[in-house]
Amino acid sequence: MLKVGVDKHGFAFIEASGGGCQSQVPAFKARPNEPACDLLPLSNDAQVNQWGTPIDLAGDGDPLAGKSLKINGSVAVSANPDRYKQHGFHFTADNCIGCHACEAACSEKNNLPAHISFRSVGYVEGGSYPDFRRVNISMACNHCDDPVCLKGCPTRAYTKFAEYGAVLQDPDICFGCGYCTWVCPYNAPQLDPVKGEVSKCNMCVDRLEVGLKPACVSACLAGALDFGVVETPPENRVQAKLEIPGFPDPGITHPNIRFQQTRDLPREMHRTDSMPLVYVKKEEAGKIRYRPQVAETPAAREWGFEKLRSREDPLVIFTLISQTVIGAFLTLFLGPLLGLSVLSPQSHPTAWTALLFSLLAFETFALVISTAHLGKPQRFYRAFYNLRWSPVSREVAGIAVFFNALGAYTLLSGAPGLFSWLLPQSLTQMVQDAAGWLAALSGPVALYAMYRIYRIKARPYWDHWQVASSFFGSMLTLGPLVVALTYAGVLAYEGQAFSGLLAVLAWPMVLGLAMEGLGLIAHARDLERRGGEAAASHRDQRTRFGKTYILRNAGLIAGIALVAALAVMHADGAPGFWVWVLAALMIVATALIGRALFYVLVIPTTMPGAFFWRNKGFEEHARATGLAKMPQVGVLPEAH
Repeated sequence: MLKVGVDKHGFAFIEASGGGCQSQVPAFKARPNEPACDLLPLSNDAQVNQWGTPIDLAGDGDPLAGKSLKINGSVAVSANPDRYKQHGFHFTADNCIGCHACEAACSEKNNLPAHISFRSVGYVEGGSYPDFRRVNISMACNHCDDPVCLKGCPTRAYTKFAEYGAVLQDPDICFGCGYCTWVCPYNAPQLDPVKGEVSKCNMCVDRLEVGLKPACVSACLAGALDFGVVETPPENRVQAKLEIPGFPDPGITHPNIRFQQTRDLPREMHRTDSMPLVYVKKEEAGKIRYRPQVAETPAAREWGFEKLRSREDPLVIFTLISQTVIGAFLTLFLGPLLGLSVLSPQSHPTAWTALLFSLLAFETFALVISTAHLGKPQRFYRAFYNLRWSPVSREVAGIAVFFNALGAYTLLSGAPGLFSWLLPQSLTQMVQDAAGWLAALSGPVALYAMYRIYRIKARPYWDHWQVASSFFGSMLTLGPLVVALTYAGVLAYEGQAFSGLLAVLAWPMVLGLAMEGLGLIAHARDLERRGGEAAASHRDQRTRFGKTYILRNAGLIAGIALVAALAVMHADGAPGFWVWVLAALMIVATALIGRALFYVLVIPTTMPGAFFWRNKGFEEHARATGLAKMPQVGVLPEAH
């Protein structure tokens, strides 16, 4: 028989009796006289939650039942009869006074630095004096039924436990890619750029094991935050709603948090952080909901060049180089098979070999900077751990197959003497051909996996097929462009005409540019139609970066016109070559601007911040004025 108690030193313990032996294992330092409000309540025996998912996570005979969580090395097992039921938070918005005691308790218990907070309090407000209303929202990890962080993590640092339904994350396994912070709609995973790892709310499972509610709940002064088996509302609560104003679409992850908010609110509730969003009251299916819309405040059209930089700059380079290398290899490998004999290795062996080795070198550089982008680059090999679920793992696997196949093909064809002592010539040729076809097939597959990374519901600006048209458009444009310029230079040096080759390679370039342009047109239209964060991103695209956006679009149109004209004109000689070089510079600059915009324009479905907290506008101000040098501000001096 198991019994939970507190010893004379204030340590909670689990006592096992029977068989003539007893053992006491410290599990958590609890106070001798815990208030009743801090103890976990029993469930109301509900069988399924509001999404139709069973609340009982480990049925009779489940091998998970009775296992220890081994918290701090303890082998104890709680006697809580609801241990294997899904638990969750209940937030009564009417009661929250915005004191941030829950934040402080969480940070103290987890020994967090000032720039990391597992739980945060933001708010939305509306109305006008004297009828002004404010709704505070305290939010941490919601330990969802469908945890997208778990599925997205390439290192398998996340686990959904049958015990309490907790989604736990191990920072020691994490290598700091930050993908879980992209896919989570609630800001729950926190990437610490100092430590180079992600961590998050752990549901205080050590407290749960001894029958206590999480630290944040115990610290709540107004009784706004509570905890227990999901769909078991706390005492004196009449609602268990799935959302309140400012809360992202719960359909993305089926979060285990319930709300009560009974006070009447104005039609519009505004965020006080820098995100241009307002939540508007609408009636849908007989229920009143607040949906995000663009806050149409006046904004001037700017260049925004200084804001094009982001933590994802290495990904700008990595994606463009990888797409270019794949496109160039396909051109070089498939060109001779499609009748472009000038691209065959026999026609210009030196140029052909040099270009192959150059492509391999560029892709090596791209892989190096993408690996250095990780918080813990030395653990890059862990990217392969979650091939079943994570699009990041699949992209890494696809690029790895392409890179190794490209390397094998390059070495076997460009330096066959290295292998003549090992393999007969016929076998060498067979392996070379196999490596070439493997690279040709795996390259586009890798790009598709790269595209799937960005189909994230929590980032509506990315969640569109335009990402595919952009990635594959870059492959069709930049790859043939590299081959065209290389061979144009070689042929011009030899005094031969190059316009015939460039006239053929120009058409995949035009196709790639047209694909990207058409995708952007559809993207802009759909962003407007979808509203919310998607339309807010498009608003920033037309205002904060409006002039840069126009410049990129003009570059695409000019690129299509110029490349098509050069293809028709068949310009040869030095003038024709330098016009092609100018066209190439314009196309590359346009691609860089477009890819930088791709990363900085995203407005995720995040929880509302406050004026000083979780506010990108204040973070920029703190860095510009020197406030970020004060650790207590919670903003790192340098953006990572």
